Amino acid sequence: MGKPKFSRKRYEKPSHPWQADRIQAENELVQKYGLKNKREIWKAETALKRYRGQARELLAKIRVGDSQTKKESDQLLTRLTKLNILPANPTLDDVLALNTESILSRRLQTVTYLKGLASIPTQARQLISHGHIAINGRKVTVPSYMVTKEEEGNISYLVGSPMNDAMHPARPKPDFKSAQIKKEAAAEKPKEQKTEQPAEETQPEKIADKPDEIKEEKTVVEDKPEVKEGGKQDE
Repeated sequence: MGKPKFSRKRYEKPSHPWQADRIQAENELVQKYGLKNKREIWKAETALKRYRGQARELLAKIRVGDSQTKKESDQLLTRLTKLNILPANPTLDDVLALNTESILSRRLQTVTYLKGLASIPTQARQLISHGHIAINGRKVTVPSYMVTKEEEGNISYLVGSPMNDAMHPARPKPDFKSAQIKKEAAAEKPKEQKTEQPAEETQPEKIADKPDEIKEEKTVVEDKPEVKEGGKQDE
């Protein structure tokens, strides 16, 4: 059993510590969801692994037609639908199609940010840890709290919190949410490749033939009598 003070780990570490692709993917998730460390990713992966493993076992047993198997599958699908991880009328195949982001997107920190109560995910974590966020009027200080579908619409600032003041400098602007959504959509939209059109060949301008207006001046040379020696001119 162990001591209650030292509880067992609720997550499994990666099998290999040095994997470039996995490390890069985890760093992107930490930055996207504003996580404190990678343990929160491992917790989500462990929960996802448990759900998928249970779904595979039920798919193997459901062919027998056992009533207990039907009951367990309904309980699993009901739980995941209540957490809004799966859509309405799900199947066990939908559970196998889940990924890590399906779990991380249902954390209180992520939902608080998406509702526009914080400017960035890290600020949402700070507001929750400092006791400014409440669900149904009840203060919740756990950023990893899994929000159900019913509780999602009842997330707000705690009564008595200074964040209720609309002029508080830490509150996001009213048009921040729409601007942020447009910014993220523009970043995800692939850049259109511009087709380079061949430049049109520029034909040299035709120069109109103009008549020469300048006439050559004829130089008139006067015939002067030749001067011989002695200073006498030939008559």
